[in-house]
Amino acid sequence: MIFVSVLSLGVLAGCGAAYISPSIPTDDPNVDVVVLNDDVIRQANQSPYDPKPLPQAFFQTATSANLSARTTVLPQAVFDRPAQSARVATRLPPSAPVMPYRIGVGDVVLLATPLGRNTTEELAGLLAAQNQRQGYTVQDDGAIAIANVGSVALQGLTLQEAQDAIFNALVSNQIDPSFALEIAQFNSQSVSVGGAVAAPKAVAISLRPLTLEAALLRAGGVQVQDQSATSIRIYRDGALYQIPLETYLERPDVQKTRLASGDSIFVDESHELTRAEAYFREQIALAQIRQTTRAQALAELEAELTQRRAQLNESRENFNARLAADAVARDYVYLTGEVSNPGRFPMPFARRATLADALFGEGGLRTETANPSQVYLLRGQGDGGRITAYNLDFRNAANLVMATRLELRPNDVIFATEQPVTKWSRVVQQITPSLITSGVAAAN
Repeated sequence: MIFVSVLSLGVLAGCGAAYISPSIPTDDPNVDVVVLNDDVIRQANQSPYDPKPLPQAFFQTATSANLSARTTVLPQAVFDRPAQSARVATRLPPSAPVMPYRIGVGDVVLLATPLGRNTTEELAGLLAAQNQRQGYTVQDDGAIAIANVGSVALQGLTLQEAQDAIFNALVSNQIDPSFALEIAQFNSQSVSVGGAVAAPKAVAISLRPLTLEAALLRAGGVQVQDQSATSIRIYRDGALYQIPLETYLERPDVQKTRLASGDSIFVDESHELTRAEAYFREQIALAQIRQTTRAQALAELEAELTQRRAQLNESRENFNARLAADAVARDYVYLTGEVSNPGRFPMPFARRATLADALFGEGGLRTETANPSQVYLLRGQGDGGRITAYNLDFRNAANLVMATRLELRPNDVIFATEQPVTKWSRVVQQITPSLITSGVAAAN
């Protein structure tokens, strides 16, 4: 009976009915079997490959830097010098507290970053000139937009706090945080000066506190014929203060009075309050117009940002839908043999994948049937039909690290052979029904 069974097995095998498993032929002249090591991985990774790029919608952000600038022309201030009247009493405004300057909308900050340099330049002491300087205007939303970084909110920050915010933004985007920051233009805080001065204007407040003396000098100085009939009026937060010009000239402490942002100064040669009041009303109206205009610009900016974000989200959703429908051209790697999930592995966009990504991302090997010493990455070499079979021996667990360094290329095939005992088990499973059938037929 044993002789019949063995004879039947031989007959079945001879007829091609026995189990045949795939393998890597070592005697095929078109197949080069190479054991993986550091030099082999380095050479394999040198083959040219550009990953499929993601659409630009995945790299764009809706920031104020992408939107159109808005400019609003404000009405010009109009006022006349009043007629002469009697001397008035002195009412000094309180000096504004000494506080660090806080950046506001309209300020221009200057960002200086080092250019590329070499050792020769460093030894020659040429580094001072090796900087690039870029100015950024604080937009209506209180932020500046830096290329490759995005929006950085600076409104209400001191210069030191602004440096910290930009430093954190650069580090978060993995950009060299070497830079110098300064305020190039002070446009957010000012004091208006009008009346009997050489050049009525808005005087900007900078890092140094602005005094009454400095504000008048920047407006060209007081231009009057009769000092005894002239007074300096200051409007602040709904209160009106007045200083006779003679008192101002006699008292250095009055000249050093610190001003606050939003103060309005009017040099009145006639002491007539009517004209001064008209001037202050005009300044208040201009301030209200600026505030309303800024609010409208900010609302338009937010609406445009919302629309831009919706467009970007729609573009990304459309791409994902096409991707789900397999309507996007992609590169694939194929897994077969004793792997947990045979099939195709889609290579990622905009980056390179490794053997470990494909193998372990799809469940790895079938531990009960796979031969860990016979795991291969098959790669075609050009159009000549030659194939390189990179062999990775998993019996040494340290070799798994090499799987994380071997880069994949489109149409690579990952193949894991079966264990010898698995092959024999499958042969037995396949021929057993045939043996039983043959035995029954012989008995009959």
